[in-house]
Amino acid sequence: MTSNLHMYVMVLPLFGALLVSLFGRINRRAILPLTLVSLALSALASLGVMQSVLQHGSFSYTVGNWQPPFGIELVVDHLSAMMLVLISWVALLATFSSLKSVARDLEGREYQFFTLYLILIAGLHGLVLTGDAFNLYVLLEITSITTYGLIAMGRGRAPLSSFNYIIMGSLGACFYLLGVGYLYILTGTLNMADIARILPTVTGEVATATAFGFMLVGLLIKMAFFPLHGWLPHAYSDAPTGAGVLAAPLMTKVTVYLMIRVMFSIFTVDSPLIQDAGVQNLIVWVASFAIIIASVLALGQKDFRRMLTYIIVAEVGYMVGGAWLANAQGLTGTILHIVNDALMTLCLFLAAAAISYRIGGLGLERMTGLYRKMPITMAAFTLGAFSMIGVPPTCGFFSKWYLILGGIEAGQYSFVVALVFSSLVNAVLFFRIIEIAYFRLDGNGHDHAPVKVEEAPMMMLQPLVVVAILLLAVGFGTGPLIDHVIRFTLPGVF
Repeated sequence: MTSNLHMYVMVLPLFGALLVSLFGRINRRAILPLTLVSLALSALASLGVMQSVLQHGSFSYTVGNWQPPFGIELVVDHLSAMMLVLISWVALLATFSSLKSVARDLEGREYQFFTLYLILIAGLHGLVLTGDAFNLYVLLEITSITTYGLIAMGRGRAPLSSFNYIIMGSLGACFYLLGVGYLYILTGTLNMADIARILPTVTGEVATATAFGFMLVGLLIKMAFFPLHGWLPHAYSDAPTGAGVLAAPLMTKVTVYLMIRVMFSIFTVDSPLIQDAGVQNLIVWVASFAIIIASVLALGQKDFRRMLTYIIVAEVGYMVGGAWLANAQGLTGTILHIVNDALMTLCLFLAAAAISYRIGGLGLERMTGLYRKMPITMAAFTLGAFSMIGVPPTCGFFSKWYLILGGIEAGQYSFVVALVFSSLVNAVLFFRIIEIAYFRLDGNGHDHAPVKVEEAPMMMLQPLVVVAILLLAVGFGTGPLIDHVIRFTLPGVF
């Protein structure tokens, strides 16, 4: 059964961006309803798409009635439907929380911010739907360019951080585009399914390997995989609060999704490149090293948001390594971790935004006594921290469990050790914050006087509480999520 709902999921934020650009500059009060309504309708449509896929299975959609491989094909399956739901609802919650901070930090420029913001969300939806390798490049650049602009709107060194991101992002795009060019020369088509059908008949093994290498490196740069991560800590920590709350949970996770698409939708699981033990071992070893180094770098940070950026780099290592374990447990853990890490990162960045809004900074030394001053915020932070550590029954435990099982099954014990090490480091990182915020009442720890509770505004607090609850809900719902969605995304040989 073919549905058009997925088009509404993608087009509604784009239409909202147009309206915000036209009317937001005239009347600031129009920005909030236009942004929230477009995203809310998109989020509701995403649930309709997921329900359709669960009931009737996967389907494809041709844009403009040009049949593939000549026209652009959109593919709606269990994985892309899940990503549509994840992106749309993370974006809605992040937007609701960001309105206050954007109004304060970017006064007079709100319409510019939310115009770029909505285009970014539309681009992310397009990325998870497209079945065309070149169209994927175009959409990847749309999302990148809008992110560059959002980051550059920040204060201080934000424009420089955005410029560094532009340089690295452009390199990643060039690598990916070169790979697509090689594939087009080899197959004469850009449609992913068509490429997958033709590639096994192509005799140019070196050219095919070169195309795969270029595409993979390009995506690894885009997702900030260590040691290609240099742009991410500065970009996400210097970005305006509203931009960081959206980009941090989604950008790297969507790029990991794209890597999985390239691996299994273009080159297929039977490809010698995917099955090559040397390639698998190399990537898993680098991922293990990346997890350990990024975790150690996180230990050295004295700013909460900057610490989170290095945790994101380590989490990218989790997902890349899990995908290249080349077994069902590892790939299940990777796909599950895309969902879980998006929610965990969103929770912690929402907590950071609320704390920054109330106390004016995110230096760890400034977080003294926060459990008394902001009890609801810090309760949600604690749930996010426990999930990032991997404490059951939060969702973070279950994806890490599958990744560890996959590592053991593949005999990749370095990866298992890296996962355990990272979880222990996360425990040190977050319990250090808990110790400062709960046990230190003042500089000397002697102030037991009553403290006035000063939470962030309700528009920031409500999404944070919702996401914290989701960390538990997704944890308890891991079984149904795997049974009804994720198992349908695994290649047949798994």
